[in-house]
Parts: sequence; C-alpha cells; structure tokens
Amino acid sequence: MQPSMQELIRRRKRAGFVGRRDELAVYRRNFDVPVDDERHRFVFRVYGNAGVGKTFLVRELEQAALERGALTAYTDESVDGVPETMAAISAGFARQGRPLKALDRILATYRQRRHEAEAGLGPGSGAGPSAGSVVAAQAGLAGMSLVPGVGPLVGTLDPVQLAQGAERLRATLSARLGRPEDVQLVLEPLRVLTPVFVEELGRVAAQVPWLAVFFDTYERTGAFLDDWLRDLVTTDRYGGLPANTVLTLSGQGRPDPLRWPAAADYAADLPLEPFTEDEARQLLATQGVLEEDVVRDVLRLSGRLPVLVSTLAGSRPATPDDIGDPSATAVERFLKWEPDPVRRSAALEGALPRRLDEDVFRAAVTGDAAGLFDWLRSLPFVRDQGGRIKYHDVVRAPMHRLQRTASPQRWRAGHERLAAWYARERAAAEGAAGRRWRDETWREPRLEELYHRLCADPAGAFAEVLRDGIEACRQGTVTARRWARVIAEAGEDGNREALRKWGAVCLGALEAEQRHCVDVLGMMLARPELTDEDRVAVHIARAWGHFRSDAFDESLADYRRALTLDASSADAHHGRAVVHRAVGDHAAALADLARLEELEPGQARAPRERGETLRRAGRYEEAVAELGRALALDPGDALTLGSRGQAHAQLGAPARALEDFDRALLIDPDYGWALVRRAHVRGLVSDTVGALADLDRAEGLSPSWAWVLGERGDVYRFAGRHEEAVAAYGRALALDPGYAWALGSRAVALAELGRTTEALSDLDRAITLVPGYVWAYQQRARLHRLAGREREAQADLTRATEAATAQGIPRGPVPPEGVGSG
Repeated sequence: MQPSMQELIRRRKRAGFVGRRDELAVYRRNFDVPVDDERHRFVFRVYGNAGVGKTFLVRELEQAALERGALTAYTDESVDGVPETMAAISAGFARQGRPLKALDRILATYRQRRHEAEAGLGPGSGAGPSAGSVVAAQAGLAGMSLVPGVGPLVGTLDPVQLAQGAERLRATLSARLGRPEDVQLVLEPLRVLTPVFVEELGRVAAQVPWLAVFFDTYERTGAFLDDWLRDLVTTDRYGGLPANTVLTLSGQGRPDPLRWPAAADYAADLPLEPFTEDEARQLLATQGVLEEDVVRDVLRLSGRLPVLVSTLAGSRPATPDDIGDPSATAVERFLKWEPDPVRRSAALEGALPRRLDEDVFRAAVTGDAAGLFDWLRSLPFVRDQGGRIKYHDVVRAPMHRLQRTASPQRWRAGHERLAAWYARERAAAEGAAGRRWRDETWREPRLEELYHRLCADPAGAFAEVLRDGIEACRQGTVTARRWARVIAEAGEDGNREALRKWGAVCLGALEAEQRHCVDVLGMMLARPELTDEDRVAVHIARAWGHFRSDAFDESLADYRRALTLDASSADAHHGRAVVHRAVGDHAAALADLARLEELEPGQARAPRERGETLRRAGRYEEAVAELGRALALDPGDALTLGSRGQAHAQLGAPARALEDFDRALLIDPDYGWALVRRAHVRGLVSDTVGALADLDRAEGLSPSWAWVLGERGDVYRFAGRHEEAVAAYGRALALDPGYAWALGSRAVALAELGRTTEALSDLDRAITLVPGYVWAYQQRARLHRLAGREREAQADLTRATEAATAQGIPRGPVPPEGVGSG
C-alpha cells in the first residue's frame, strides 16, 4: 500500500533524528536475538538528567518496535497507581485493535467495588479494606516474602498479632464486608488483577511478534510501579510473562543495583548524557543554523541539553543578538529569536496550564493567539500525551518564572482566567455531592481549577484546597496523590516555598500505602484554615482510615471527637455504628443507628444498616423485617436485596432467598456476591445446573477468586459428585493456601470418598489456621466418633462449644458467615 503524505513526512523527520544512534541500534538489534539466547534483553532502562531527551528517545524506541511488528503501549506520570497503569496499557493495545477485554472487565469491577467500599454503600457500609488484616493474613498464611510493598512493615509486627490478625480476617472480614470477592479485590487488587493482566498479555502476545511496553517519567511512577514490575519480571508470583515482551523504563535516577537482582542477565542500561558538541552542531545544521557566532551562543545557553538545543534551533536564529549577555537564558533567547509577538505570547501563556488540549489553549491565551495551537504542538519542547500536549519541564519552569517576575499581575490574571474556565467545565459535569470525586469528568477539572487558584491566590485558596483534600483522602491514595501533587506543583510554579513543602510532605506520607491517608488527615487537623465543621469531616475521614487498618480504638476515638464537635453528625453516628458492629458490639451499633434514624428520618441508610447488623448478630427474622423496611424506602438497592436474601438463606427459607437474589441480579447483573450466594442456595435445593451456571458467570467476573472455586466445590458436594468437589476445592487452595473454609469442606468430601486420613489432615490444617473454626471441630469430632475414638470426639465437641460461646454464635440451621459452613 502506498504510504500517505503524513507518513512520508514522519519518516523524513525520523531520518533527521540526531544523536542517540548507538542507543537506538542496541534496541533494534535486540529484536534480532532469539528470546532464548542469553544475549537477548527483556528490559531496557533509559536514564539521565532532565532535558537530555529521554522521552524523545523512548518515542523513537517505540517507533522502532512498531516497525518490527510489535504491539506497543506507553505510560507516563499521568497514571497514579498500578491498576491505572494496567488500564493505560490495555487502552494502548486497544487503539491497535488488541484490547485486553478480560482485564478491562475486572478493572471495571474493581473500580465499582472500591467505590462502594470507600463510600460505605450497601450491606456492610463502611467496612472497607483492612490493610492490617491483609498483612496479618498474608504473613501468617502465605509468607511475607510473597507480599509486594509490605516488607518494611514485617519487622514491626508481633507474631501473636499476626496470628490474631490472620484469624480475625478469616473469621470476620467476610462478615464485615458481606462479599468475600470484594474483600479480596479491594484489599489485594494486585493479587487479583495481575494474574488476569498476565494471562491477557499471553493471549495477545501469541498473535503478534513482540509486545513492547514503555514506562516513561519513571522518577515519578517508580514509587508504586517498581516492586510490581520487578516481581513481574523476576518471579512467578503472578504467572509467566510472555517471552516476546520487552519492557522499557525511562527516568532520571540511575537504576539501583540492589532492587533488581542479577539485572545484567536480562536488562540493558541506556544512560543518556547531554549532546556532544558534534551532535549539537549536527542538529543545528539540520535546522539551518550555521552562523558560527549563533552556534556558539546556542551551545553556551543550552548546555547542550537536547531539548534546549532543539528549542533554540527551532527558531532558526540568523544573528547572535546580545551574544555576550551572560544573564540571558535559553528560553528568553528562544522567545527573543521568535519574531512574531503573537507567537511569543502564545508560547508563554500556553505554559500556564499543566497540560493542554486545544480547548484549554484557547482559554489560556489572549488576543489573536487562539488559532496557534497547531503551531505550538509542533515546537520541540512540546510532547504529545494521549491527544493532549505537555511542555517539557526544563522549558515550562523558566517560562513560568519569566511571566511571574515580568508581570505578576498578568501572571495572576492568566491563572484566574484558567481557574474560571475549569470551574465551568467542572460545573458541567456536576453530579451527586457524594459521588463527585469518584467521577473523572468532574475530578480532573476540579484538580486543575484548584491548581490555578493556588497559583493566582495561594493564601485565599488554600482553605478551599484543604477541604477538597478531605474527600480526596476518603477516595484513597491514588486520588489523594493527585490532590497533593496539585499543591506541590502550584508551590513550585508559583515560587511559594511553604506550599511546595506542604505538598511534598503530603506526597511523602502517601507513599506509605498502609496508612491510607491517615497521616495527611492528621496534618490537616493542625491547619488554622479549617473550621470546626471541616474538623468534623477530617475526624470522620480519619476514623474511616483507622477502621480500614483494623485500628478500631483509634477509629472510635476519632468518631467520638467528631461527635464532640457536632453531636448531630449523621455520618459520625453511621460510621461509629459500623465500627461497633465490626468489633461485635451490636448493642452499641444499634444505639448509634437509632440516633441516625432520628437525624435522617425517612432515609434508607439507618434501616439498611440496622438490618445488616441484626443479620450479623444472628437475629435473622428481625434482620429480614428491617431490610424489608429499607427496601420500601429504596427498592432499587441491589445490596440490600442481597443481604436480605442471605438472611432468608440463614433462616432456611431458600425460595425467599432465591427471590431476593434474583431481584438483586436483575438490578446489577455483575453482582458477584449475589451470584455465588444464589449458587450456594441453588446447590442446597439440588438445582446443580443453575448453581454451576451462576458460578461460571461469577468466575468470568473474578477468575482469580478462590471463594468462587470453593463454592463450586460445595455445589458438587451437595450433588454427591465428591471427586469433582475435591478437585474444585484443590483449585481454590492452589490460589489461596490459607483458605481454611475450603480445607474444611474438602475434608467432608474426602470422608465421603472413604479417604478419612486425608480428611482429618485437612481439618487439622483448617483449625491451625482458624483456631475458632467451630464447624471444623464438629466435623473432626464426627470422624473421630465414626472411627470409635470417643475421647477425641468429646474433646473436639467441647472445643466447638467453647469457641461458639466466645464468638457469640447462635444455634441455627446455617453457621454465620465468616465461621465457615463447610
């Protein structure tokens, strides 16, 4: 096919690429080396100071990969977490016709469930991710060496606390959240998402010669990407990466040899230095800059940094105007050499936003510059970023400084103009107050609005920015990082050291994932800009953060402080009820919910939470009544229907349970918890076909959830298909070796097959993992009695009674969730 004019122009431009020939050659030759040849490299690490042309080289490397038939994806600092990075890679592949569909589905589920947990929606509201339980469970059950990102915490945890945390996770976490697959996905997204990501990479890698993925601006993203990428490359934790994958990491810092073991065996380093004088002269010559005095001026002003050499060469200066002025900077000289004052103004005003598209550019510029966006995007210091453009930091910073010092009033007016424009964009995307920060179409213009308000009037805007930070922290570390970066960058660009430092401190605190923004919220309480109303919101947000880390006493203390400041805070009463419920103080929880209903009569939240609390207390008939009252107020709440369905199941009313699960799934067809619970009930009533169909759907939504496979084992066991049951439980345990409930259930299936010794071994393991596992004691007692070991049977029955009494478990047809039904 005949290439287009645009493609021919792009080829000619690449043919004129100056410098970095050796680095390009090394990368290109790698595609000629078989993947099983020890000379082949799977990772390239580009590094060098700002301005040396790393991004430009990375784009050239990407083009080289495309020319070899590779499927490529590019990410940079626009991502703020590992799930977002996976989404960006999938989007890049999708643009080339190879979407990672299974990954996209589970990412959508992750975002939805995370938002539900963060916002405290539905049954178990407020019972969100528990980093403390995750660390404890992983440490005690899977080995701390398998947990990315928690290594520094290990030495500070007491072994007894670890064991207690593991038991608490297995016995209560499912009850607190209500949905085991949500617990795993929200608490351990990498563990669930990454195997799907790797499997999808393997699928598309089989269809193309190469996969080439580029991670640019790694100095900003490495904090959350480095451990994950290292595990992907050097361990089998998430499965095997396809061998025809080549990763490129590009950032300012020299790679740490201690962090990537034996990197010389699989990685190639491409360090970049400023241009040599010959390379700089060659670039100037290609741009028609030949006059020796001008060339020397460019070399002096640019320090031979490629981005500045290209910038100065792009104006094609003809004379060395003011050549001897030692105070001139490269950017000032670039602007001086640009003869058109409208273009000079456009370049300066275009530097005010953090990133640009044509609409933002038109809002940023004044006068006749609005039509110059295409000219601006052609400049060498501007790079394309997924349909937008971004100035290189080495150029944008001095342009900011030049405007700020030359005319502070014009500088402020420009930022005010942009803040107003973003405010209008944000208002157009306005949604429900509690959901705004979860909506990217609202959140992005709001963050940019805050940045420009801080630049224009830092003293006047800071209190408003702090208030927004409360909700940003409630949304989690990814959103909080974006908010903190606004403050740090506004301080840097506006030359406000206090702002810059405060933003940097917040960003540092947010690197500690386990703290869940608690430290940042604590720093907010010391700020004099906040009102008492603001402090109530901070205490509630921090209480939620403490709760997520299993710091229940600290959580209750913050709710108490919030209620001291405002005794009529409905959110504080609601949150405290959730904590009381989590620690088993159902009476205190119900008291808070009674006060909540007084504060917001006619709302579904109080009866919904009261119903869930009663269900978890084993008061199933009362729970059904309260959840029915909640549904009368909000008939479309799938989560409340699911909760009532489970209460019916626990009452031994399968027909009513199925009716509620059916209604819930009509509202939310991807409600995985309801699918699995419905499968369980269908299995009990001998609808094996329907149960397996539900589990097939659930497994499609969550292929890495051991719980789904465990329930599949139950369905087979209820149908008397014990060999298949044992196999399903085995698959579940391969995913989660510490899954005590699957061990107990497999023991029953093994006993039915006459494999009593193996059954007793599974029950022993289950009880070791969860010493309070009542049902496992009962089953072990049964097997001992069948074998004539009456003394051992009686000892186990005594232990079961003691454990049930300690946990407050009522007698009933189905043991409560979190204890295990076998």
